[in-house]
Amino acid sequence: MAKVIQKDKSTEEKILAAAKNVFIRQGMMGARMQDIADEAGINKALLHYYFRNKEQLFDVIFMQAAGQLFPRIRMIFESDVPLFEMIERFCEDYIEIISANTYLPLFVFNEINRDPAGFMKKINGAMGFPKPELFLQKIEKEIKKGTIKKISPLQLLLNLLSMCIFPFVAKPLLLVNLQLDEMQFRAIMDQRKKDVARFIIDSIKK
Repeated sequence: MAKVIQKDKSTEEKILAAAKNVFIRQGMMGARMQDIADEAGINKALLHYYFRNKEQLFDVIFMQAAGQLFPRIRMIFESDVPLFEMIERFCEDYIEIISANTYLPLFVFNEINRDPAGFMKKINGAMGFPKPELFLQKIEKEIKKGTIKKISPLQLLLNLLSMCIFPFVAKPLLLVNLQLDEMQFRAIMDQRKKDVARFIIDSIKK
């Protein structure tokens, strides 16, 4: 009779940490289960006992990271704070979370491109996808009150998202072309939390 191995929480966490490192280095497509097993210091059979394939591992890691990001962004969009404060909080929280999970934007883009309907269903079922309607309405109200310039709310949202996301998507290129190390990149991103918010606010206020 085959001996049943009890799953150990610390081993599972070690595997997830190893898989995260491998996915960051090699991407979803380039990662192999053997690479993850080697990173975790275990054999491949044990890895398969905990996670049957890399897609399952990817899904667990992705949902952990998404669980940090999407609920906080949804809370910001649904909050009743003034527009400028909302922009500042968005930049602060988004860049802070992505700095700790730099692989997340590419994970999201890959999942959206692979199965957009499935992606939305998965996120909505687990935690609810951030809905920007209230944010867009708040922009419209501020335009009517005359506190900000007449702008397209949708374009403002796209500018905000793009300025926060792009450095992380382009990180490998930036590190090479600008000769930055990880500490320098993180310092630039920390400064960017304030700079992006200030740039956006200065561009729209009267």
